[in-house]
Formats: sequence, C-alpha cells, structure tokens
Amino acid sequence: MVRKTKEEAAATREMLLDAAEDMFIEHGVARTSLEQIARHAGMTRGAVYWHFKNKADLFNAMLERVRLPFQGLVEELDDPELAKKPLEAIRLACLNGFKRLEQPRYRRVHTILIHHCETFGDIDPISMQNEMAEEACGALVDYFRCAANYQQLREGLAPEIAADIMNAMLSGLFHHWLRNHESFSIYQQGSRLMETQLKLMQPAET
Repeated sequence: MVRKTKEEAAATREMLLDAAEDMFIEHGVARTSLEQIARHAGMTRGAVYWHFKNKADLFNAMLERVRLPFQGLVEELDDPELAKKPLEAIRLACLNGFKRLEQPRYRRVHTILIHHCETFGDIDPISMQNEMAEEACGALVDYFRCAANYQQLREGLAPEIAADIMNAMLSGLFHHWLRNHESFSIYQQGSRLMETQLKLMQPAET
C-alpha cells in the first residue's frame, strides 16, 4: 500500500510538472500562477504545495528533468576506452546531447528558460543559463587538457581556448535552433559543425 502511495505521489508530481510546462510556454513564467498550473492539471493548489515549496521550486524541478550536464552525457556512453580518446568523448557526448534536445520536452523546457522566463523573485534565468554554460565549458576544458596531454590537440591551441571555441559554437547553434527548430535538425546540423570543429582542432596530418 505504501509503495502504491509513493508511486501515485510521483505520478502526481510529474503531472504538475507537465502542466507547468504547458502553462509556462503559453503564458510565460511570471504570468503563470500556481493556481493556474493546478487547474490545468485537474488538481487543487494544495496539491502543488504538497510537492513544491513555491513557483521557483517547481520551476527548478522542471529544469532538472532536462538538465544535460556534459560529464553525465559522457558517463552515459559507458565506454572506458574514451578515457584515452578525449576528443572522441566530446564528439559522442555532443551527439548524445543533440539527440536528447530533439525530444519535445527538452526543447520545450529550454525554450521556456530562454524565451519565456523573466527574472523575478527566486527565479533568475540568466544565472541559470550561465551556470549551465560554465559547467559545460569547465568539462570541455578538462577534456581538451587531456587531449593536449595525449598530443591529440593541434600544437599551439590552448585547451582553454579550444573549450571556449567549442562552447561558443554549441551555444550559438543551440540558440539558433531554439528560434528555428522547425527549419533544421540540431542533431544533423550539430553533428556536421561539431565534427568539423574537432577536426580543425586536431594535429595536422603528415
């Protein structure tokens, strides 16, 4: 019985998060109330407060469902050989991330964060975006440093600069795709750009 109750509570929580996605993308985060979210989910406002302290807590939980930490994308590959092939790890992790972004929920929530969320109260979308970007760039620096140690990085290209270049390319692609997601596939376009960029960063063939 307890197990069933926990499962029902988890299902209720997911329904509220789904409802929040719908309302946030339609009305914006600031203009959406917890009562509206509850009504859209067919529940009472009390159900929302049972699972979330406030709108910021709900918003953060919604983001957590689609977080794509770079190191997590590498670990999902479950390939110990990648430790000696850091550029290949970057390539495969990016492909993994592109695939995930093309899932409707990932695109919708990131669209909310970038285009439908104003700074107010405990919700600061700019800080959240910066935190994600800094995490990704920090992980990229580690992998490019490893590549330099294995002499897999072009001579004269500092790992920090390589990470900044890759991060800027990925960020630009991501924001362009969110604005134009129906016009191209981020997986297809991202694969071409990212693989071309990595080739340019490798030592010249002799």
